[in-house]
Amino acid sequence: MSGTTTDPVADTPLTDAEMVQCRRYMGYPAMGGINSGQQSWRFFEVYGFNEWRMRNMAPDEYVQIRTFLTQCQTLETAIMGATDNLDTDQAAVWHHNRYEVQDRFGLYNRWRRQLCAFFGIPPGPGLRPQNRITI
Repeated sequence: MSGTTTDPVADTPLTDAEMVQCRRYMGYPAMGGINSGQQSWRFFEVYGFNEWRMRNMAPDEYVQIRTFLTQCQTLETAIMGATDNLDTDQAAVWHHNRYEVQDRFGLYNRWRRQLCAFFGIPPGPGLRPQNRITI
């Protein structure tokens, strides 16, 4: 794909806002200000590799990343919409799926992990199970 205005998904490098979304969906914390002097440690860990990858992908890879970002955003929005039904178990013949939010989170997290796999890095701390201890 070429990055023209007629293309549905651009093959150009990610914008700063898209990189923020990538980090967030992949479970990594915000980077903060680049000029803060506290950034060098990140380049010796997965964080630095992740940042390098986001800035150095092939055009077709940028297209795929944007597809992942769109899907994650859609799934995240659907989770918020599913919370509207939490107060209703049954309405006439309609029965609420008690596991809808859990199911939607599972699908959302699956796509987030697929984004991590596409980048070739492990899921960040925000995407790991909370009961897991990492040493």
